[in-house]
Amino acid sequence: MANEAVEYTVDFQPLGRRARVPAGTTLLEAARQAGAGLNAVCGGGGTCRTCRVRIIEGSVSEPVEVEARVVTQGLRLACQTRVLGPVRVDVPHSSMTAPQRAQVEGMERPIEFAPSVHVYDVKMDPAHLHDLRADSLRLRDALREQYQVEVDSIDITVARELPIVARRDGWRSQVVTHDGDVIALLRSDVRPLGLAVDIGTTKVAAYLVDLISGDTLGATGTMNPQIAYGEDVMARISYAMQDAANGRKLQEVIVAGLDEMVSTLCQKTDRSPADIVEAVLVGNTCMHHMVVGLPVSQLGMAPYLAAVGEAIDIKARDLGLHLAPGANVHLLPNIAGFVGADHISMIIGAGLFDTQEVTVGLDIGTNTEICLIANGRLLSCSCASGPAFEGAHIHDGMRAAPGAIEWIRLSDGKVEYQTIDNAPPVGICGSGILDGVAELRRIGVIRPNGSMDVKSHERIRLTDEGPQFVLVPAGEREAPGDVVITRKDVNEIQLAKAAIRAGVEVLLAEAGLEDQQIERIVVAGAFGTYLDIDSAVSVGMFPDLPRERFSQVGNAAGIGAKNVLLSRRCRQRAAEIAQRMEYIELTTHPDFVSLYSDALILP
Repeated sequence: MANEAVEYTVDFQPLGRRARVPAGTTLLEAARQAGAGLNAVCGGGGTCRTCRVRIIEGSVSEPVEVEARVVTQGLRLACQTRVLGPVRVDVPHSSMTAPQRAQVEGMERPIEFAPSVHVYDVKMDPAHLHDLRADSLRLRDALREQYQVEVDSIDITVARELPIVARRDGWRSQVVTHDGDVIALLRSDVRPLGLAVDIGTTKVAAYLVDLISGDTLGATGTMNPQIAYGEDVMARISYAMQDAANGRKLQEVIVAGLDEMVSTLCQKTDRSPADIVEAVLVGNTCMHHMVVGLPVSQLGMAPYLAAVGEAIDIKARDLGLHLAPGANVHLLPNIAGFVGADHISMIIGAGLFDTQEVTVGLDIGTNTEICLIANGRLLSCSCASGPAFEGAHIHDGMRAAPGAIEWIRLSDGKVEYQTIDNAPPVGICGSGILDGVAELRRIGVIRPNGSMDVKSHERIRLTDEGPQFVLVPAGEREAPGDVVITRKDVNEIQLAKAAIRAGVEVLLAEAGLEDQQIERIVVAGAFGTYLDIDSAVSVGMFPDLPRERFSQVGNAAGIGAKNVLLSRRCRQRAAEIAQRMEYIELTTHPDFVSLYSDALILP
């Protein structure tokens, strides 16, 4: 019998998390196993340097070349450091995936309430010696006699519990059907529930809904647990392509995360996950494929094709979701490339499907999906705006967590700023860095090409890595360290905003329109909710239009998922949108490169 590999304990402080791992395991993988929230923007490739940790004591591998810059600060990269003995690790605050705000609110609109599931209060004939019908036939006959409903099939899990439930509840039950299939039996005093989920690359939002009244009973948001395996979709696709087990792991962690959200919502509302009889899930093409367990390798290579484009209905149990045993899960269609079900859901949630105005809709995130509704046409594209708006790749960037600077104004040589929860400033999130760049450009510190005029302001200091503008000096308002904006930070915002603006311009060109003909710009998504429209316009992310043409609608994708859960008409509209949508692939568009280059300039 072969000897088992030697294992060592890795202790992560101040998180109080521990894992026992084989020798040679990276600290990043140990952190994942321990449930220690450790940033890994690049997915463990050693390029982002966000998984910095300090070795308190223990035996680890020698530093490699990519760690040279962090080793001088007494730090190591967890993704490059391997366990050679028992280890105690200090995780700096900046490396933690701190709890963050997850946008679940959105603008609600009236819809035609007509869920895809039907609920019948059924009284079956009791069994006796002169009536030897099977229990399933009693159920079918009762539905036919009392509601003129013919049943095509009875879910096997329902068939298994029917004899017990029927006798326990005196032959009376609430029978739930979906497309002619009996999917659940509930006690007569239990109201069936529905679940709507927006699975974002970074954040997940979930809503628990009463399927009788249509009322939202609760909502919750959290980080996508897949973030430990890569900040963006390409990093996760790369991880999945390394080994078939990795793809299964990504599916397992997101489903486990959804189960945890369901448990939280049910505890808050004193309900049971077994009362949830239908769910609607939306996400970009990659998130859609990963939660279903579809292959994603083809999404990582041109021409970036989806495995499945049409809508999917699947049993919750086949996904590993713990809802009602026969519960149905519906996933909206994908369009093309990375424009997926969440984009269709955003269009429905924002009410854009029947607008008569020339409208641009944007769902801004790590991937930004853009649509143009004009003259009876629907056009869409996806641009890799990158994780800068989530605070990644920014010198002192962080997600929208307590202590993140989210609003900045520069006036009379003073820096005014606001932090989330008014906590001591520890970093800067996406809306804050956008404000900062806009303000520095406005007062002339930043030139049109993004470089800094080092003599323009007393807060600029020169370092080995280039000039930095000190927003917050250490100690101010109990700040644990300096918070700065660097030339590289400005460049990250230039790249992100240029991708978005070029995407808008490509769609306008395809429709034969110009900026000033846009009658409405709808900005959705968590980041889109908190960004300052004036800042976005001033850096050139959006066209310079009257501000009344802009509207920020919150998590329209989540609201759209909820609408699809509650309305068959909305579900039909999703199919219509998918059929009508004209997808534009930016990477092959002849004008994209020139438009993108022009959009890099800060006006």
